[in-house]
Amino acid sequence: MELAPIILFVYNRPEHTRTCLEYLERNELAAESELYIFSDGAKPGGEEAVAAVRRVIAEPWKFRRVTIVEHPENRGLAANVIAGVTSVLERYDRVVVLEDDLVVAPYFLRFMNDALEVYKDEPGVGHIQACDFTKDSSLPDIFLIKFTGSWGWGTWSRAWRYFNPDGKALLSELKRDKRLSRTFDFNGKYPFTRMLRRQVEGKNNSWAIRWNASLFLQNILSLNVGRSLVRNIGFDGSGTNCGGGNLYGSELCMAPISVYKITPTVENAEARSAWERYYGRTHSFWARVVRRVKRTLKGDFGA
Repeated sequence: MELAPIILFVYNRPEHTRTCLEYLERNELAAESELYIFSDGAKPGGEEAVAAVRRVIAEPWKFRRVTIVEHPENRGLAANVIAGVTSVLERYDRVVVLEDDLVVAPYFLRFMNDALEVYKDEPGVGHIQACDFTKDSSLPDIFLIKFTGSWGWGTWSRAWRYFNPDGKALLSELKRDKRLSRTFDFNGKYPFTRMLRRQVEGKNNSWAIRWNASLFLQNILSLNVGRSLVRNIGFDGSGTNCGGGNLYGSELCMAPISVYKITPTVENAEARSAWERYYGRTHSFWARVVRRVKRTLKGDFGA
């Protein structure tokens, strides 16, 4: 089996970066895998934090080969991810992608490589996602869904060619049919369409919402896990795009997850319902009010 190169995006959090790399190199396939690290440049005043990260990534990590790309300027996460994934997929037909605030289970690389191999010739599947934060026991170990997560994921060059960075064009296509937008929003339970609109308006710079919309509009599915092999440790107020709280907390599954070809290649309706329940429970008006009150009482006045 061809092992996918791993792409890691880092910025200004040295301790998160170290923890991410320590968990990743414990994977059984780490020593056989190539690792590409893209380090974004500092904003004014942030030079020391970026320099500290670059000292961490320069250490002798246990991978087959480590290639480091250090940008002199600050590009921002979206531009860094889009350019980084595109450049590596010009050389390879598949990739595994991580960011510096993710920790992975020991069998993460095994699962990702198995999934990328099993589904390499299935045009109806364009994304592999190894994180689950719904904690819904009704979910099977693996399932197909019309949604892409961005925490510990993989794809192929054949699918990445559908990525459209033009959020305005994506939004226009979604708005042609209200049913499309409602499905994209998990039956109105989470405002993904609004997130895309805010990206168009310059109020966020999310690459992930554009990737999600790109595959959604092509009717291309994601293979997701029902037991998480990834945990996000960035919800501690340290990140540019992650606030406080533990809304998306997950427990790492420490056992292998078997990959097999799901036929027919259609969305798992029960899994979509599980995600709708999760978003309905966590993003209703009253759920958001209660969450904001609790955070305020703890002294967290962030957005």
